[in-house]
Amino acid sequence: MNAIQLIAACALLASGSASFSHENTPHHTRSAPAAKEQKAWGIAGDARAVARTITIRMTDDMRFTPSRIVVREGETVRLRAENKGRVLHEIVIGTRADLDAHAELMAKHPGMEHDEPHMAHVGAGQKGNIVWQFNRPGEFDFACLIPGHYQAGMTGTITVSPP
Repeated sequence: MNAIQLIAACALLASGSASFSHENTPHHTRSAPAAKEQKAWGIAGDARAVARTITIRMTDDMRFTPSRIVVREGETVRLRAENKGRVLHEIVIGTRADLDAHAELMAKHPGMEHDEPHMAHVGAGQKGNIVWQFNRPGEFDFACLIPGHYQAGMTGTITVSPP
């Protein structure tokens, strides 16, 4: 980890945006609506604007089905993550560089908990949702960043095509 990544990780931990214990705390319990922050891959969507729901299954063979998704620029979708496995999985949307950096941080702090609109932590046999507006064209990624899962190939791609 370089100095900039270390400073960013320390800032994340100090800000309270990260806590520890993936297994023993409820996930995605917000006391206030999440602030919408523009990311390279889009922005948190409004559930009332959802055009369609895309179901993504997660399994203990460290795969997503489907692993490739195509959406139109401007489309707001609900990604419904269904954990068909017996261990905790998550889905995190981002660029490859963002996911690589986040996976490195997760490997160093395996119990790190985070709650962002572009992430869903899903317990065994459970479902989780991400409502996202893909307002930028391009190729983006999604992954399970639980230590070992990303490294085992639990990744997928999202193609955002022009409207």
